[in-house]
Amino acid sequence: MRPWKLAETNYAVVKNQRYEVAVIPFGATEPHNLHLPYGIDILEGEIVGEKICEAAWNRGAKVVLLPTIPYGTQTNQIRFPLAMNLNPSTLASIVKDLVESLERHGILKILILNSHGGNDFKWVLRELYGKTKAHLFLCNWYAIFQDVYQEIFQEADDHAGEMETSFALAYFPELVARNPDGSLAADPTPPAKSRFEAINRGWVSITRPWHLLTTNAGVGNPLAAAPEKAHRMMEVVVERIAQFLVELSAAPLDERFPY
Repeated sequence: MRPWKLAETNYAVVKNQRYEVAVIPFGATEPHNLHLPYGIDILEGEIVGEKICEAAWNRGAKVVLLPTIPYGTQTNQIRFPLAMNLNPSTLASIVKDLVESLERHGILKILILNSHGGNDFKWVLRELYGKTKAHLFLCNWYAIFQDVYQEIFQEADDHAGEMETSFALAYFPELVARNPDGSLAADPTPPAKSRFEAINRGWVSITRPWHLLTTNAGVGNPLAAAPEKAHRMMEVVVERIAQFLVELSAAPLDERFPY
């Protein structure tokens, strides 16, 4: 039993704890090419949450990891079977209800740990600002090591590419599908490009219709994936976010917080 993981602990422990920070991982249920499981975003959120909370707890932080929310926004993947969608407004309602629960229990520092690129929470933080005593923070964990990304990985990873496949090989290799010869059972077909240069260059953004973008639900080349790359990535993630949790836990909630 780990006292910082709510799903594992019990009331006998919780009633005697004073948690300062709650971490809520949000994942998704969706296809990831042909070789990764539908729940990879859930597993990633759970594992990253465990790693950062354990490290922070061991450094004295009073942090509690809530169960991972297994669904996210899939409006642009809805043509793929069993991509399970929660609309952004639904996700916002879930956040609001959980924040109200935590506020009622005296936990006023909350980190949303997002594991799915389709989940958009920044507007939720803005909408809740001033309407709750709680202070909300957002971490898209896959974005925090971008300054060292190219030191670890060879290929960019939008979805089910080198980074995510490395993560799976490191932490749940039994769920990575392989061909009879041992190679990854991934479809290497590259994604389609838009007919508009402004979209391809990122000057204009859209919600990408996934069934037109890719035939395999993946966007990225996974063939250079290796578990040791994910371990190096995790070291960076844990060091940066666990230290934040330690500082957040210790910070007084005065009139200038978080400044």
